[in-house]
This record gives sequence, structure tokens and C-alpha cells, in this order.
Amino acid sequence: MSLPLLALVGLVALAGPLLAGLLRWRMPVVIGELLAGILIGGSGLRLVDAQDPTFTFLAEVGFAVTMFVAGTHVPIRDARLRPALLAGALRAVAVGVLSAMAGFGVAALFGTGHGAVYAVVMASSSAALVLPAVDQLGLGGDQLLPTLAQVAVADTACIVALPLAIDWHHAPRAALGAALVALLAIAIAVALRWADERDHWDRLRELSKDHRLALELRISLVVLFGLAAVAALTHVSVLLAGFALGLAVSFAGEPHRLARQLFAVAEGFLAPLFYVWLGASLSMVALVRDPRLVLLGLTLGVAAVLTHLALALSRQHPLWSVSTSAQLGVPVAAATIGASTGLLAPGEPAALILGAFVTIAALTAATAVASRRPELRARTQREPVHARHATLGPRHEAASPE
Repeated sequence: MSLPLLALVGLVALAGPLLAGLLRWRMPVVIGELLAGILIGGSGLRLVDAQDPTFTFLAEVGFAVTMFVAGTHVPIRDARLRPALLAGALRAVAVGVLSAMAGFGVAALFGTGHGAVYAVVMASSSAALVLPAVDQLGLGGDQLLPTLAQVAVADTACIVALPLAIDWHHAPRAALGAALVALLAIAIAVALRWADERDHWDRLRELSKDHRLALELRISLVVLFGLAAVAALTHVSVLLAGFALGLAVSFAGEPHRLARQLFAVAEGFLAPLFYVWLGASLSMVALVRDPRLVLLGLTLGVAAVLTHLALALSRQHPLWSVSTSAQLGVPVAAATIGASTGLLAPGEPAALILGAFVTIAALTAATAVASRRPELRARTQREPVHARHATLGPRHEAASPE
């Protein structure tokens, strides 16, 4: 990895926002970044080597930061979701049971032996996709809150379960590592709440703001990399460390200034680099050469949509059911771990990404139709349900970035 190649990675990553901004239908930015990585990687022009140690290390850092930001997006403290949490959790469990049957069925059909991975991927939902789509289109109605609670529960549970499912041969060891990471994250969350209640964070923020020190960001990254180191030593993916710390920060209340700083670091550099690396590491040649892998990806995507759509039998609106099938973080994480460790067969990580694309297309279509249905529109102008700090009070009001 060299500076010219790093500049190339940054340049091609611009395909993400360009495609997302030019196309009429809302395409996630990461799709363009993945496609750019495929173009310059081993399946395309071979301009970058995804096996390069420096590139791989930077991508792992980007992976940890990306999952950290994803964790902060889960609206743990939003009081409006609490009454709907039980209904959402029950629906997430029901989808999980159906996905387990479908996942092992797909694995048996294609002879891959990765039924547990498929089950977790199909059961997942992506809060990072569903919540913005709901807000941008002004969707609402009586079923909105239980649906968003379902997405948040499924997103969290599947990210926690994935490291255990993808390497089930070492599940006991991974479970111990995951438990240690979880306990540390809980301790961090309690410490953050304690510091916040005693105004320690307020004084630190004022010092950081007055002297332009970015102390919140620095401390957050130090804790993140420390927790990621613990995960690596206990043979757990950094995805769990990043997501667990994000949940801890969300529980304690993420200040607006820190959110902006994280957004700049993640979306400006580390996340695009990670997604370009992931695209470059995907074996698209193996996917194209074996039609069964293409069929596997399409089957995973369609099966995920159908397992979520089955909840329409529980009186959930079919369009909401389809929307909850949208997945991105978990398939990307599974593809990342599978590509870097060799636990998945060549071309299988690309098939997982293909399946995710199918669910994203389903989300786009479902929300577009829902926006034309009066009963699924917000009755009054409302603040986005996932807006951060909605319950934190005046001490966390937005401040100018440092």
C-alpha cells in the first residue's frame, strides 16, 4: 500500500456518493463503494491488492469504526420505542425461527454447510437502512414503532450472534470472548452514565470545545481500539467490539459534537476505505464462473424477504414486513470475516453481498409504495424517531464542531 494507491482508493470511493446522488431511487452509498472496490480489485483491474497487510489493517480499523458508528445509531434511549419493544422483540424472534429453518434448508440445498451463517444473515435487519428511509419519506402509522423496534432488536441480536455462527467449531471460545467484550462494554456504559450525571463530561466537553482539542473523539477512539484489541486477543471479531461500544455510547447519550466528529472520520475516510477493500477482496470471478453461487445469492435475498413477509400473518402490514428484511451490516460483516479468514468458500462472500442487494431493492420498492399509501404516512409533522439525543435534555444540545 502506498500513498498513490491510497489516493486511488479515495478517488474511486467517490462513486458511492455520486451514484447515490445521481440516481432517482435511493441507493445506499456503500453499494457504489463496493462496486468501486470490485472494479479496481482482484476481480477487475487488479490495481490494488486486498491481501496487502497495510491495506488489510486499515480496512480492519475502518471495520471497527464503521460498526462503532452503527451501534450509536441504535435508538436505545428513545422513550417512544419502549412501549413497542415487546411486540418488536417477539416479531424479531419469530423471524429468527423462520430464518433458522430457511437458512439450514438453503445450506442443505446448495451443500455449503453454512446454515447457521445464512440463518443469522436472513434474520437480520439494518437500522442504518430502514430508519433513514422511513424518515426521508415521512412514513408513519400505528405500526411504525413496533416495526422500528423489531429492526433495532434484530440488528443488535444478529450482529452479536454472527461471530458465533460463522465459526461454530470454536463457538465456546468465541462465546467467552464475546461475553468479556460485552461485560467491558456494559462497564463502559455505566461509567459514561456516571460521569454524565456528575457533569464530568460537561466539563471535559467545555475544555475540549474552548481549546479545540477534540478530546471526546480521541478518548472514544482509544477506548474503541482498546476494546478491539481485547476482542482480537480473545479470538472475537472487531465487529463485536465496535458495535458493543457504539451501543454503550448510545445508552449513555452521544453528544452531537462527537457524532459529527465520528461522522467525519468514518464517512470521510475509514468507512469508504473499508468498503472499497471489501469489494476488492470479493471473488467475483468465482461467483460468475459458478452459476450456483449466483443462484445462492439470489436465493438468500429472496428467502430473507419471504421470511420477513411471513409476519404479515401477524397483522403486520406487508409493506412494513418487506421493509424489515433490508440487510447490510450483517452480510457485510459475514463477507468480511469469511474473506479474511477463509471460513467461507471462494465466491460465497460475494453471494452474501448479492443477497443483501436483493433485500435493499425490496426495501426501496416497499417504501416507495408505502409513501403513496395514506395509512402509512405520518399524520403530523414529527421529529424522526431515530433522532439522537431525543431524550437527553438540554445539556446535550448541538454545539459547533471543533
